[in-house]
Amino acid sequence: MADAADAALDLAHTTQSPAGPPEPGAAARSGPRRWGAVAAACAALVAGTMAAAPSVQPVARSATSSVGGPTGQPHAIPADQAPDPAKALLPLDCGPLPSAVAVSFAADLGDGAPVTVVAAHCQGGNGTASDGVFILGAGSDGNPVVRDTLLRWQEGFSITRLALRSDGVVTAGARGYSSADVPRCCPDLTVQFSWTRQGAGYQRTQHDTPSAAA
Repeated sequence: MADAADAALDLAHTTQSPAGPPEPGAAARSGPRRWGAVAAACAALVAGTMAAAPSVQPVARSATSSVGGPTGQPHAIPADQAPDPAKALLPLDCGPLPSAVAVSFAADLGDGAPVTVVAAHCQGGNGTASDGVFILGAGSDGNPVVRDTLLRWQEGFSITRLALRSDGVVTAGARGYSSADVPRCCPDLTVQFSWTRQGAGYQRTQHDTPSAAA
């Protein structure tokens, strides 16, 4: 821009007046002509610079979700961000015996609320312990509460695996008994469970196969 302005000044200085003595008032008339030429040159340079400069477009911001996945999509979360099953009062009839967690995982099941899916049983006693499967949420006082019961411990299954599918279905592997005549020490069935969300509850699917050792 400075070079163009200097060029405009040089052009104004080299403009010659007709020969002969200056007319009265000529000096006063040359000032406006000179600065008018300079202003026009500067305006043209500024306009050219603005046209050549790249335009800046606003950048759209994409929405992100909390902990680990898109909002509304079921996904696992760190255990320390979900209810602690060790602090939950589980609906197990253990009497004086303590309860124990067999397996668990922490997740957001798609509604944005952190939960813990847990299989637990009573410790001690004879035979293979029977597990209940529960979904724990946070209570009004911050302590974990049972939000859903997926499997009652009275059904006699021992859970060996719990998992969450990407579509939100909870799955489990278990051992069970084909009849009441089978000794409680020796499960003779391998069982696959799945629980699919339906309305306010879950629909259970179960597939039984004889255990290899049976």
